[in-house]
Amino acid sequence: QGEKEANMGMHTYEVIGRGQPKFGATKPQLYRMRLFAPNEVVAKSRFWYFLSQIQKVKKTSGEVISVQEIFEKKPNTIKNYGIFLRYDSRSGTHNMYKEFRDTTVNGAIDQLYLDMAGRHRARKRSVYVIKAEALKPADCKRTNTKMFHDDKLKFPLPHAAQKHTHRRHKSLYAFRRPATITN
Repeated sequence: QGEKEANMGMHTYEVIGRGQPKFGATKPQLYRMRLFAPNEVVAKSRFWYFLSQIQKVKKTSGEVISVQEIFEKKPNTIKNYGIFLRYDSRSGTHNMYKEFRDTTVNGAIDQLYLDMAGRHRARKRSVYVIKAEALKPADCKRTNTKMFHDDKLKFPLPHAAQKHTHRRHKSLYAFRRPATITN
C-alpha cells in the first residue's frame, strides 16, 4: 500500500524519437523531449502528441529510440522551481507562470497539478507544462516563495500540551483539560 502511494506521483522522462527512414532521407532527424508522466507508456503517448503538433511526424510513421527516467541530483535539498504552463479552461487557452518550493521537480509538478485543480478547476489532461526549472532565490518573483528565503524564519508552537516526565505524574484519566498555552 505505501509503495503504491509513493509511485503515484509524476516522473520525469526523456523520450527520444524520430520518423522512420524513407527513400530520400536515410537518417531522419532525432527529436528529444523532457516530459512529466506517471509512467513510460504515458510519456511515449505525450511525446507523440506534442511531436505531431510541432513536426509532421506521427506515431504510425515514427519510432521511439529511447525512454529514460531522469532523477534529481540532490533530492534532499529544498529548491525553488519556476514552471511555465499552458492550460485549457472553459473560456479558452491561457499561459501561466507559477513558483513552488520542493525537494524535486517531480514534487513541484505534483503541487502544480493540485494547485491548478484547486484554484482553476483545471484537469490534469488540460494542463501542459512548457518548462520547469530550478531558480536561484534572487530570481524568484512570487511573494509566497520569497517569504521562505529569510534565514531567521521560525515556526512557533502556540499550543502544546506539557509532557509528563515521570511515571508517578502519568494517569489514565485526567480530571482537567491540559493547559496548552505557555507563557
